[in-house]
Amino acid sequence: MMQLAHPEYLWLFLIYVPLIAWYILKHRNAHAPLEISTVAPFAGLRRSMRECCLHGLFLLRLLTIGCVIIILARPQSHDNWRTSNTEGTDIVIALDISSSMLARDFKPDRLEAAKAVATKFVAGRESDNIGLVIFAGESFTAVPMTMDRPTLTNYISSIETGMIEDGTAIGDGLATAINRIKDGKAKSKSIILLTDGSNNTGNVAPVTAAEIAAKYGIKVYTIGIGRNGMAPYPTQNIFGRIEYVNQPVVIDEATLKSIASVTGGRYFRATGNNVLQEVFEEIDQLEKTSMDIRHFSHTEDNYMLWAILALGFFTLEIVLRQTWLRTIP
Repeated sequence: MMQLAHPEYLWLFLIYVPLIAWYILKHRNAHAPLEISTVAPFAGLRRSMRECCLHGLFLLRLLTIGCVIIILARPQSHDNWRTSNTEGTDIVIALDISSSMLARDFKPDRLEAAKAVATKFVAGRESDNIGLVIFAGESFTAVPMTMDRPTLTNYISSIETGMIEDGTAIGDGLATAINRIKDGKAKSKSIILLTDGSNNTGNVAPVTAAEIAAKYGIKVYTIGIGRNGMAPYPTQNIFGRIEYVNQPVVIDEATLKSIASVTGGRYFRATGNNVLQEVFEEIDQLEKTSMDIRHFSHTEDNYMLWAILALGFFTLEIVLRQTWLRTIP
């Protein structure tokens, strides 16, 4: 953000008024007198371009003065640390990126639909510390707790299946999310766990992770993503190509409901893009708590451009005055 350290110096631009008045008075009758019987032979003559451009020298002088005044006012890019009190909460999004998330009962598929809704959710929670955990056959923290929305949304957009070993380790994903959020300063801590399957691998049982979350006062909102019945899942044929084959949708809703119940959260079933959006909108109504947030800002003088312009205008005036626009006293 640009600002002036001494904006009061802009009052110096008032010097333009007497300078312009002086210039007009000086040049109003500055033409050399020549007494002749008639001026009729000169009536059709036009003023030369050089004569018109003489006034440009004065304009260059005004521009030079203007640049110097702006330099005196010290244009700056301003940043600093400041602390503000706002309403916010700590949230971790735990996102399943197993290969089954490529099922196309959502448009274009479950993973892309989840990424789009999560991105919109993150953008709307400006006062919250938000982290991101991804899991499949294993889990890891993709983005630690942060208020840096661009970094978070950029990472969400880059998520793909295959980034980690395949599988569905719901318990591990939840445990990693707990480790990220448990030491947060906000009184309200929540985890949004989104998966489309059943726990089939990992070192931590989902219910055990839920009990740990409850001890830390962390609410877990679980979302089972997938429509009822059959859905087109990606499979590899004998030629190594990906084909989509309708298979039954299997979500361990009992476990997801238990996780939410133990932690004081809620379970949601998302059966389509619009329903998934509505789920996140409902979660967006999470309770908030007062928290102090520090913002960093740095101040740096940015006068170099104006100094270059001042030098350029002044040099151009001197060159023109001594060459093409030179006058004889």
